[in-house]
Amino acid sequence: MSSGVFPTAAGSGRSVSLDKGVAMGFENLFAWLQNHIEIAVALLSAAVAVFGALVSRNETRKQRALQLENLRHSVDAQSLGWGNACIDVLNRAAMFARTRQHQANDASFFQQRVNLMLAMSSLVERGRLFFPNIDPESKGGEKEGAYRGSRPPILDALMFAYYEIEALTRQGGPTADNSAEFIDDCRRLLVSELQAHLDPRRRDLVIDRYDDQRMDHRGDAVDRANALKTILKSRRPGITLGERKETVQ
Repeated sequence: MSSGVFPTAAGSGRSVSLDKGVAMGFENLFAWLQNHIEIAVALLSAAVAVFGALVSRNETRKQRALQLENLRHSVDAQSLGWGNACIDVLNRAAMFARTRQHQANDASFFQQRVNLMLAMSSLVERGRLFFPNIDPESKGGEKEGAYRGSRPPILDALMFAYYEIEALTRQGGPTADNSAEFIDDCRRLLVSELQAHLDPRRRDLVIDRYDDQRMDHRGDAVDRANALKTILKSRRPGITLGERKETVQ
């Protein structure tokens, strides 16, 4: 029986010894804190400062992301407003081409034609604020900065419609029967390019959004714009294509 008593007593002794050790540890820690209160406060303050810095950094990132999103929204809204004006003027130009022979007189015809040309010319210039020329280092070094390089397809669409309207006469003329269809094709190109520009899935920065389009998309757009240019050359011999400095033979 005695053999069962001694282990229990030994275990109890170890437990009491452990409890005393823990108590002495806390007493020693408390005594150290009392003797080094300034160090403890400094450590606690440093921990709080680090935590505050991390929270502040995370909040700053959120604010920057929000500011960038607001900037994107603002630029997209302005681009959309410009695009809506372009669509309107191109629709009016196509209708004008379809109904030009019904104008009351030559003066009325010429006035409406001039008004359309002025509107499209103004929209091209305003569009440069959203769609800068492509490859500005490649050509036009003697020009002002906004006019160096080649027009993007979205502005080409406006310029080609401008040239078509400029060549219209009240009573018909070369290829006049399908002038409206040609202008409609220009409008479709513009709408397609504007849609690509406003696509919310695009991850490019706002200021680089158009210039950094996928090369396959840009190549396709340039090909379509060049096809329209070729048609315009065959339709309107003798016109000068503005900044491209190409005289149609």
